[in-house]
Amino acid sequence: MIRRALGLPLVAGVLACAGNSAPDPPPAPVRHAAAPAATARDSALEQRAARLELRLAERDAEVADLQARLDEAREEVVRTLAKLQTVASRAEAASAMAEAEIAVQGLRAAAGPQGSGAAEVDQAGTLLQQASGEFGKQNYGGALYLANQTKRVASLGRSRLGGNGSDRPSLRPGEVAFAVAVQLQAVARGKIREGPGSTYRVLFTVEPGAALTGFSYVDQWVRVADENGHAGWMFMTLVGRRG
Repeated sequence: MIRRALGLPLVAGVLACAGNSAPDPPPAPVRHAAAPAATARDSALEQRAARLELRLAERDAEVADLQARLDEAREEVVRTLAKLQTVASRAEAASAMAEAEIAVQGLRAAAGPQGSGAAEVDQAGTLLQQASGEFGKQNYGGALYLANQTKRVASLGRSRLGGNGSDRPSLRPGEVAFAVAVQLQAVARGKIREGPGSTYRVLFTVEPGAALTGFSYVDQWVRVADENGHAGWMFMTLVGRRG
């Protein structure tokens, strides 16, 4: 009897506890972030970083070009001081002026009817006129120097325009030309296309580390040329500054 009396409260307590316990709530649904939106945002940031990298490369190229001009001017002054007792021959000056005239004509052809590179055309033309004036004064040394300067300005102008003149395509709507040619390299294997877009025909492919020269850009595409002079358009994130 005692054993049965003790068992009844124990069973009642167990049943009471079981009745008062609430069932576990169902697990909350897991919410995943919108992957497409995050991917688009990352792509936009990557493209913006690539554009800033290109602009920095352009500034570096401008600084390098200015430094090259300064070095050339300094060397020319030294050569002039060293040659005070020698006078350039009339034939040498005339030959340099003829070469300068051809270079200016080539620059004008590269500039085209749209007037791209007008600053270089004007500068080269002015230098050539000055060379002709010094030649008329029989200052053949001065004429030779100015003729060489004319050729250099014309060469830099054609390099910036990114072509060899007659076969250079005109600037597209929205295309922005770099102030000077920019030294770039491929950061990944990429396709060089006929135009600035993935729907254009693939001209050739470059490997990572390939040396390229950039001339302009449209949206996310850069007009480049390889070391063999083959030109086309490459997606901006696939190129970077050359070390």
